Amino acid sequence: MQKLAMASTRETFGKALLELGRENQDIVVLGADLNKSTFANMFGNAFPERYFDLGAAEQNMMSMAAGFASAGKIPVCTTFAVFGTGRPFDQIRTSIAQPELNVKIVCTHAGISVGEDGKSAHGIEDLALMTALPTFTVVTPSDAPETVEAVKAALRHRGPVYIRLYRPATPVVHAGPVKFELGKAEVLRQGKDATVIACGAMVAVALQAAEALQNEGVSCRVLNMSTLQPLDEPCVEAAARETGAIVTVEEHYLHGGLGSLVAATVARRAPVPVEMVGLTGYAESGRGDQLLEKYGLTPANVAAAVKRAIQRKR
Repeated sequence: MQKLAMASTRETFGKALLELGRENQDIVVLGADLNKSTFANMFGNAFPERYFDLGAAEQNMMSMAAGFASAGKIPVCTTFAVFGTGRPFDQIRTSIAQPELNVKIVCTHAGISVGEDGKSAHGIEDLALMTALPTFTVVTPSDAPETVEAVKAALRHRGPVYIRLYRPATPVVHAGPVKFELGKAEVLRQGKDATVIACGAMVAVALQAAEALQNEGVSCRVLNMSTLQPLDEPCVEAAARETGAIVTVEEHYLHGGLGSLVAATVARRAPVPVEMVGLTGYAESGRGDQLLEKYGLTPANVAAAVKRAIQRKR
């Protein structure tokens, strides 16, 4: 596979938010002391009257966002994944999810690729937390170009949305225009022997694994499941019926993440072998690339999981 260009999803988010702020005066941005890191400060520099830094007070940020939404504004809350979902979960649940308020939560520094900050800053439970809220749309874009479209779609959508982004630059898998739709999976590669369903930065890993398998005579479909909630269940069912084996790949704890959601769908609609590549516990401190290698979030590990799934099918 040709080496992919790299781009920062969090910086792309900051630029997209700035442009959308110019178009819509109802957008307000709330941050929790990490605005330079999330690039929300770009919006703040341009629109200081619509920008609020709450400091390290995530609970207050979510409550304030609920107030803005109740008054007809479109609040966008930004911080790191581990702080934006874990600390204020009760406020998100009772003040945003239950009344279905129009709040957008965009969290960066997800997964273990945040690296040297260590396990206390690794966001590996955020997807499980946010998909546990029935009214939330949950999105994890595969790359920077899809991030732009996801942010636009989130701000058009009426209701609470969570978007998950990363600290390091990640591979760009979309060379041309992005066809993004909330709740719809994207078929990036066709195949007949198995399907790899990936989300976020692991989509590039899935594509690399599929190309390596093709050289061994294994035909692998690859789905970019950028929306985890609502999950594109018809697409998952079709993949299960047409290829007979599923592998999920995510930079997240397996329990409650993409693998759990896909496995539940497959069990109900089209039972086939399912293998999961993801985290089985907390990671240690280290460079992001080293951690991804150590904990098995690699093309080689995905390819091995595909072979196991195919063997179980036979």
